[in-house]
Amino acid sequence: MRPQGSPEELERRRRRAVDLVKAGASITEVARRLGCSHSSVILWRDAVARRGPTALTAKPAPGRPPKLTARQRAKLPRLLLRGAATWGFETELWTTQRIATVIHREFGVRLHRAHVGRVLTALAWSCQKPARRAIERDEAAIERWKRYRWTRIKKTRST
Repeated sequence: MRPQGSPEELERRRRRAVDLVKAGASITEVARRLGCSHSSVILWRDAVARRGPTALTAKPAPGRPPKLTARQRAKLPRLLLRGAATWGFETELWTTQRIATVIHREFGVRLHRAHVGRVLTALAWSCQKPARRAIERDEAAIERWKRYRWTRIKKTRST
């Protein structure tokens, strides 16, 4: 399992471990103080001995680079807080498809709606249902529709 911390923090921990070993601390003591395994301290010490101090440098994260930059991700909540109507949608209800449309309009980046959900989760946003029904709701019109239109549309049971 990957240890907690940013790549830079983990690099500092590795360098600190090697410095402590060079200063005369035992490998067991260094591992205990830094919260890592005994074998990790040995690997780091040996890597520096073989390849020099650059052996402990943090490596870039593997995989495809994100389509949205950090600046774009930071800007996204401000864009969404303006409201869906600002972006030309009829209601204020945000869906992942609508957010994907806003991202495409603003940043020129196409994201699948499933990925938009992951982006929102990373931004600490969550899915929520509206707390109440829309003010625009017309109960009489709904009743008329159910009574006259729905009865014509609804499939009947075949015998």
